[in-house]
Amino acid sequence: MNEQIFINNSLFDGVNEFMENGYLEHKDLFVSLSSMQTPHTLFIGCSDSRVVPSLITSSKPGELFVVRNIANIVPPYRLSDEFLATTSAIEYAINVFDLKNIVICGHSNCGGCEALYYDKSKFENIPNVRKWLEILSPIKHAVSEVYGDNVSKRSWVTERLNIINSIDNILTFPTLKEKFESGKINIHGWHYIIETGEIFEYDFNSKQFKFIGENDKSNDK
Repeated sequence: MNEQIFINNSLFDGVNEFMENGYLEHKDLFVSLSSMQTPHTLFIGCSDSRVVPSLITSSKPGELFVVRNIANIVPPYRLSDEFLATTSAIEYAINVFDLKNIVICGHSNCGGCEALYYDKSKFENIPNVRKWLEILSPIKHAVSEVYGDNVSKRSWVTERLNIINSIDNILTFPTLKEKFESGKINIHGWHYIIETGEIFEYDFNSKQFKFIGENDKSNDK
């Protein structure tokens, strides 16, 4: 109980800090955003608490339209009578906003990507997570054949193949491939390394991930 009270107090302290300081610092911006939004970037990331899109990109309110889910997965586009949260959010962003960029951001030590290799017994209380990760089954089989039980290499490769797979899948959304190929919108695949703060971007030409850095563009990894 004491721990719960501490957490609640901490959250409320944060809210008060925002209202007293954070809001006032950007008051004019918030007023201008009160009736509309015009984000320039759709940011698709993992739900992981360590991944903070606005912090990573140094963005202000109103700049990013953010979609988050387990393992930053973009499923292939489809019409369905089911409730498709990720698909509908991406569909909305693509067709409602005048987007300039789409970022699909994976990250190191991704629990969702690692869960892909769990024994079925570990999904007893999270059956919907197991179903969601089935989208990555082809990646699981391909990586397992090459890396087997080498956990460190397996995780790293899975995270990056997942990003590439999501890029392929988002291009199945109506009108997007045409916009991308005509240069009307940019698509970026990022691999964010939590422990170092480094970000590597997928290069469509070399089909490798390259370090995003002002001083060393050649530092591929």
